Amino acid sequence: MKVNIALLTVTDTRTFDNDKSGAILVEKIKSANHNLIDRKICKDNKDDIVIILKEWIKKDEIDVVITTGGTGLTGRDITPEAIDQIADKQIPGFGELFRNLSLKTVGTSAIQSRACAVLANGKYVFALPGSSGGVTDAWEGILKHQLDVNHKPCNFVELFPRLKEK
Repeated sequence: MKVNIALLTVTDTRTFDNDKSGAILVEKIKSANHNLIDRKICKDNKDDIVIILKEWIKKDEIDVVITTGGTGLTGRDITPEAIDQIADKQIPGFGELFRNLSLKTVGTSAIQSRACAVLANGKYVFALPGSSGGVTDAWEGILKHQLDVNHKPCNFVELFPRLKEK
């Protein structure tokens, strides 16, 4: 099953021409035979991020939103706070697992990541780091498997029909 994904790069410095992490995710989305529905770049501004996220989670043709960037500890890193504003449910295991995987590649520096995930209006929203290594770890270690309907014993895709249950 193809998953319809929107990709947002949060950065004050990158463009489509030099957005390495975004380009890595575009390639990984395509190689997994998913659909990239929309891609945007946005400055590290919480209100602007929230506007884009709200627009995307309203669209029936989008199943998953992935952001890259803005998950660190500096004053401009506000992606998790923006995502909290649209969240219906937190998915704490995503950040926990991501940091565990990162421990193997960047050591104790993994503690500086605030990568996270939420459910918002029946859509998965994942906030990944802005580093090429971070997005690769997140995709290869988690998203590639959880966005594959054939992954067992369970995966995010098989839950799509039930995410808006009351």
